Amino acid sequence: MGRRSVGHTGRVPDLAPADRLARFTAAPAARLATLRADGTPRLVPVTFVVVDGLVCSAVDQVKPKTTTRLARLADVERDPRVGLVADHYADDWSQLWWVRVDGTAAVHHDGGLRDRALAALVGKYRPYAAAPPAGPVLVVTPTRWTGWTAR
Repeated sequence: MGRRSVGHTGRVPDLAPADRLARFTAAPAARLATLRADGTPRLVPVTFVVVDGLVCSAVDQVKPKTTTRLARLADVERDPRVGLVADHYADDWSQLWWVRVDGTAAVHHDGGLRDRALAALVGKYRPYAAAPPAGPVLVVTPTRWTGWTAR
């Protein structure tokens, strides 16, 4: 009684658009999916911000890298279709939620949008204050937002 389940025939309503954006924007990290040359997915965790309705993630130096030419950037230059998922897990399953953004991505090496995204990333993530990202910014133009919550 009072328990809801989601199966092949039942459905819990999606999150409202404003709630999707708010939860996604506030999430500490997301998972970015790109497509490799062979068509298989590449999935990596990313830090991100939403700037002017666009989802932006930068190549940073927090984790040492041998190059800023990351595989995910090559994936996007070859095929711009991407997906991002932010979610919240809790042992109390009534608190679960996820938001997915499907879109197209582009790599920005300079320009005003890159500068605004980097400033927003420094504002959102404390470690970036000491070491602001210096690499390119991946900018995702959303084409579809979906989301779900257990409540």
